[in-house]
Amino acid sequence: MKGIIPYFCRVSNLTNNWIRFMFNFALIGAAGYIAPRHLKAIADTGNKLVAAYDKFDSVGRLDSFFPDCVFFTEHELFDRYCSKVKGTEGNIDWVSVCTPNYTHDAFIRYGLRLGANVICEKPVVLNPWNIDALMKVEEETGCKAYNILQLRLHDSIVALKKKVEEGPKDKIYNIDLTYITSRGNWYYSSWKGDNHKSGGVATNIGVHFYDMLQWIFGPVQENIVHVMSFDRVAGYLGLKNARVRYFLSINAECLPENAVNGEKKTYRTLNIDGDEFEFSEGFTELHTKSYQNILAGNGFRISEARPCIQIVHDIRNAKPVGLVGDYHPLAKMPLAKHPFGWDDVKY
Repeated sequence: MKGIIPYFCRVSNLTNNWIRFMFNFALIGAAGYIAPRHLKAIADTGNKLVAAYDKFDSVGRLDSFFPDCVFFTEHELFDRYCSKVKGTEGNIDWVSVCTPNYTHDAFIRYGLRLGANVICEKPVVLNPWNIDALMKVEEETGCKAYNILQLRLHDSIVALKKKVEEGPKDKIYNIDLTYITSRGNWYYSSWKGDNHKSGGVATNIGVHFYDMLQWIFGPVQENIVHVMSFDRVAGYLGLKNARVRYFLSINAECLPENAVNGEKKTYRTLNIDGDEFEFSEGFTELHTKSYQNILAGNGFRISEARPCIQIVHDIRNAKPVGLVGDYHPLAKMPLAKHPFGWDDVKY
């Protein structure tokens, strides 16, 4: 299956003379936070969702996009249906995966072995060696797996990459990345609050920023973690063409005063050599743009996610050095107490 070129399939039991102009999708993780963006992308690209699975049944969102989609809360029944329609006009061409991070690896394998190409939400996996294993499954099945790396498609970021590429080759940029996205106490009771399942703050909310930075400024040469707790991570990345200090947090107490006064619960800024790089807008259509590129044969294969997966893996397994060296100014903020009293947990 190459691109979105129409291909032939049987229209009925009476004739073989019709053309199907769309791909059939199956969606795993239909009740999740990010699922609506995948549903919209499937619809916006003129394709059809024929089957969906989630162990939770709060999926009324399907009515807005694909009310005729069959839905399952048991994987065994979902698998039986997908296997049953193989070779028919309902054949599953693509599987979209937007489940909890720690399940991505297994569901990508499932989609590939079903005989479908796969589109997976970030992070594609939690560990770099998982990518190696999945690439072997790609070879075995002849199917392909793609990752959503949407910041690479953001107009402002594409323009920044072009500017850097056209600039001095030996220039080293000084960058401060700050990303604070408030989360309530529910977060710590969910899989997202479990480092073994989410990968921690750096992986869960930062992986696409690390991917963007290494994509623009070159590979990692130094990776230092200054502070790491249940609600934040601060560190330093030495890239080929940049010195990056970063601070990521899910704690609203870390929001700057101007964000709080403006009643904003998310603060995102990238300071490059003293100038603010603005990319707050333009996020709403990036999943659709990702699907368009993937279906046209220009998507990001899972192998391209290896650098950012290596970065977050190394951060997760690093021993914080404390406030020494070149650290982000917000790293000095007092650490918060875990709302459930789990401050003695090793992160």
